[in-house]
Amino acid sequence: MSTHIPILVTGAHRTGTTWVGKMLAASSQVAYISEPLNVLHRPGVLCTPVPKWYTFIGVENESAYLPAFREMMTFRYGLWREIRSLRSRKDFLRMGRDFAVFFRGRALRQRPLIKDPFAIFSAPWFAERLGCRVVITVRHPAGFASSLKRLNWSFDFRDLLDQPLLMEKWLDVDRAEMESVQVDDIIGQAALLWRMIYRVVARMMKLHPSFIVVRHEDLSLDPVSCYRDLYAVLDLDFTPKVEQAILSASSAENPAELSKGKVHAVKLDSRANLDNWKKRLSPDEIERVRKMTGKTAKLFYSDEEW
Repeated sequence: MSTHIPILVTGAHRTGTTWVGKMLAASSQVAYISEPLNVLHRPGVLCTPVPKWYTFIGVENESAYLPAFREMMTFRYGLWREIRSLRSRKDFLRMGRDFAVFFRGRALRQRPLIKDPFAIFSAPWFAERLGCRVVITVRHPAGFASSLKRLNWSFDFRDLLDQPLLMEKWLDVDRAEMESVQVDDIIGQAALLWRMIYRVVARMMKLHPSFIVVRHEDLSLDPVSCYRDLYAVLDLDFTPKVEQAILSASSAENPAELSKGKVHAVKLDSRANLDNWKKRLSPDEIERVRKMTGKTAKLFYSDEEW
C-alpha cells in the first residue's frame, strides 16, 4: 500500500529540505513533521533526547530511538510531556500547531512526512526500519557555502567527531580535516561538510537505488514539472491546489532573497535565487569550494555549472 508509506525528506541543511517538504505537504494526503532530530525538538513530537546535530541512528543504537519514532509516526502526540516543558508563549503556540498536525494525521490516516536534514546519515535506517521512502535534496556546493556565509552559520564538527558509530560507518576518512578546520572558517567548514555529506549520499544511492535525489537547481528552474514528477514517484495526487501552492511559493513576484529573520520561509523567486552565490562569494572563495568538494561535486554538477 504505497499510499500509506511514510516519507523522509533529508539532505544537508540549507539545501531546500524545508521547501521540498512544504511543497509535498501541500497534499492533503500527508502530515508534515519538522525536524524530530533537531537537538531543540519539542518533546511532544519525539519522546527521546537528541544529543548531537546530525545524530546517527543504526541498528547498533536504535533502542534509544525506534520506540519513539514508531510512536511519532502513528501520530501519538506526547501532550503531557509537552505541557510540562512549556516555558513561553512561543512554546504554547508550537504545542497547538504540532497537536493539530498529529490529530489530523491520525484522524485522516495521512502519511507521515518527516522533513529533517539532520537525518541524512541515518537515511538507510529510516528506510529499512521505518519503511520510509527517502527523498534527498542536493544544492550546488557554492550555493550551500554562500547560504551559510550570509547567515554567518558556523558548524562545530565535534558533533560528528563525538559519535563513534557515525565516524566508523561513514566519516573516519575525514577525521583529520574535521579536527583541523578553523572555528571561524565558514567557507572551509561548508565545503568540507558538503563534501562529506554528498560523498555519503553517493554511496547510499548505490546501496539503496530507491532513494530519490532531487537537485535544488532543477526544482528552482522548473518547479511545477519537477514537483509533478516527484509527486508521481511518491504516489501523491498532483491536484490544482498543489500546483497553485508550488506556483505561489516560486513566483517571480516573490523576493529574490529572504531576510535573515525568515530563514525557513519558502516564498521565494526560485529562478532569481539560483545565482545569488555568484554575487555573494568572491572568485577565490568559489575556487576554494570547488577544489575542496572536488570529485564529489562532479557527481552532481558539471563544470559548466560553476
